[in-house]
Amino acid sequence: MGVRKAKPNTPGMRGASFQDFSDITKTKPEKSLIKIKKEFAGRNAGGKITVRHRGGGARRQIRMIDFKRDKFDIPGKVATIEYDPSRGPRIALINYADGEKRYIIAPVDLKVGDTVLSSQNLIEAKSGNAMPLKHIPVGIPIHNVELVPGRGGKLARGAGNAVYLMAIEKMAQLKMPSTEIRMVKKECMATIGQVGNQDIKHIKVGKAGRKRHMGWRPTVRGSAMNPVDHPHGGGEGNQSIGLKHPKTKWGKHALGVKTRDQKKLSNKLIIQRRKGRKSKK
Repeated sequence: MGVRKAKPNTPGMRGASFQDFSDITKTKPEKSLIKIKKEFAGRNAGGKITVRHRGGGARRQIRMIDFKRDKFDIPGKVATIEYDPSRGPRIALINYADGEKRYIIAPVDLKVGDTVLSSQNLIEAKSGNAMPLKHIPVGIPIHNVELVPGRGGKLARGAGNAVYLMAIEKMAQLKMPSTEIRMVKKECMATIGQVGNQDIKHIKVGKAGRKRHMGWRPTVRGSAMNPVDHPHGGGEGNQSIGLKHPKTKWGKHALGVKTRDQKKLSNKLIIQRRKGRKSKK
């Protein structure tokens, strides 16, 4: 994927940039692998807003992605590389030898006509193939990694992401994109290669209307509100929040607070925490 800049016809377009979609080979999705996406505008089943600033946006259809890669020992051919409005990376339509079709996340260098394979045994470690961590060579980039065997990939599914296999002992040691090193069962499946569409991080939205098309509504600063609406509100003129610590709309500390549950088993599997931001001198 490349990035193209818009002509500066308007102030909003002056700094905007777009994907060029040169890698897309088909515009319409496979009908058997899509379903309608219902809009909830950030509300849960009880109607309460749990994610603020969501709503509106362009209509989307959900592409059903195969995160489990449980089509074992049946070769599949890459038919198309397609755009998915619900995620950053491209998706690849795989036509398997038995006639079934599935979508997978498209890694770097995967092209139309390539053959991919998923197996519980040792197979060739080429981009797009999937197998358990215990069979993957140490040091190569992988993505779509399972946390629990059989539940589907959870780690490194975003555009440009990759996890590196550091060592295999009783469990596999993985280096995350955040530099955190953690252990995962070596029976977990993973896909070889780095997730494609790395250039998406260079995209500049450019104007507020484009953000609305993405389903994001305006976000108002707490300091611009009244005291009744936010802990940061009130005061004469444009001034600081007047609190010792920044807080959320509900009065809880917003910065520098650990949010991970220390009682969860996941923390016991972390060998090295991610590196924090270095203080400026």
